[in-house]
Amino acid sequence: MERLPNPLRRHLAAVRAVVVLTVILGVLYPLLVTGVAQVLLSHRAGGSILRADGRDVGSALIGQSFTGENGAPIRKYFQSRPSAGGYNPLASGASNLGPQDVADRLPDPRGVGQAARKGRVSLLTEVCARSTAVGELEGVSGARPYCTGDGVGAVLKVFPAVGTPTRVVSVNQACPATPFIPVYQGVRVECGRPGEDYSAGRTVPVRGNARAVVPPDAVTASGSGLDPHISVAYAELQAPRVARERGLGLDTVRTLIREHTTGRALGFMGEPGVNVLELNLALDRER
Repeated sequence: MERLPNPLRRHLAAVRAVVVLTVILGVLYPLLVTGVAQVLLSHRAGGSILRADGRDVGSALIGQSFTGENGAPIRKYFQSRPSAGGYNPLASGASNLGPQDVADRLPDPRGVGQAARKGRVSLLTEVCARSTAVGELEGVSGARPYCTGDGVGAVLKVFPAVGTPTRVVSVNQACPATPFIPVYQGVRVECGRPGEDYSAGRTVPVRGNARAVVPPDAVTASGSGLDPHISVAYAELQAPRVARERGLGLDTVRTLIREHTTGRALGFMGEPGVNVLELNLALDRER
């Protein structure tokens, strides 16, 4: 029998390799891993789906928002931490904004383009605004370092960038707002004017004397944007509101918090966390 030409033999060998590897890696291996997961971690392997009133309501592994149609928090529920992707698994991710993102671009109605008219809020101002909102919801102070009393980043632009200041602007407080400090190094502080370019100035965040009552996870999103847990401190902060809205005893709510608190991974990694969806479902069962 005549042997096949070398090029054809090589192509047939490549096809056989693809078929064999597809069967092993694309069929047998996934079936093996799935079978082991179903035996050892059946609940998690199935997506950790939680049910209420005979229907699926979410996963214990993915957070969700507890807000109304207008986006306002539903007061009888514990609130999750912020999410850059709105708790959408298809949009999982962080905001990619870092600690140096402190200066807003103020909205300019007369600006050219939608971006200029809409402006851009810095990460610092987002944190400040969230802290103010949480403080109002929970009846505590929302003040925190590097934030103004009106809930934006306490940031100055100083001109010139080097040398003795001759002009100082509170860049995150749009006119006619009153700057959070009146004077900086003997120079009167101005409010920010939309459309004006302050990039040449030296950026000076002002820490202030505020002590943060609102926990960090209440004002910052997780890296995935899907974290189902909040800190014990944030849960404790919300407990009085939830107890009051539901007509439950505060001790009852705190007991439920403890029952739905997970410990550190492997006993030493990370911090204890409270699963918000599981806790809210437990509260609903209490009626």
